[in-house]
Amino acid sequence: MTSIPTRDEALALLKEYNTKENLIKHALAVEGVMRYVARKRGEDEDLWGVVGLIHDLDYEQFADQHCTKTAEILRERGWPEELIRAAVSHGWGICSDVEPQTDLEKVLFAVDELTGLVVATALVRPSRSVLDMKAKSVRKKWKDKRFAAGVNRDIIQQGAEMLGVELSDLITDVIMGMREVAEEIGLKGNM
Repeated sequence: MTSIPTRDEALALLKEYNTKENLIKHALAVEGVMRYVARKRGEDEDLWGVVGLIHDLDYEQFADQHCTKTAEILRERGWPEELIRAAVSHGWGICSDVEPQTDLEKVLFAVDELTGLVVATALVRPSRSVLDMKAKSVRKKWKDKRFAAGVNRDIIQQGAEMLGVELSDLITDVIMGMREVAEEIGLKGNM
């Protein structure tokens, strides 16, 4: 396979290696954000979306080999090296030495952790939704290090700097991308 896999192929592969609902929802959230940002930047939405969908492919079964196993699985299936590199680069400095270079890689690196903070923020809102959320709400929660303590804020900040964007603008992009998949990821809330 040297062509870009379809979304259906990527989703089937994701579900082959992941059964936990929260991991699948995370992949769908990152895919939604990647598609949104790709459209906004005039990039290939399908390519960016597929990478967002499979970036954590190995996490459920091989958490201790995160990113390494993803690369192995994708290579075995003949995925293009460009997509493998992009998926692996999101773990730079944590579980991968592949530094994000392309816009696709930098965006994935920047938004992966941030989707988790947006989800956590949405779940404590009265609406339990991203549909009425603004960046200001996430910024307020950002300051409380105990809130969503597992979210690495340094990585998010580093990603924003890598992209040359303000943190609030990055948060807004993540919210907008997640709004497009709000129902799929369980964040439509009671709007």
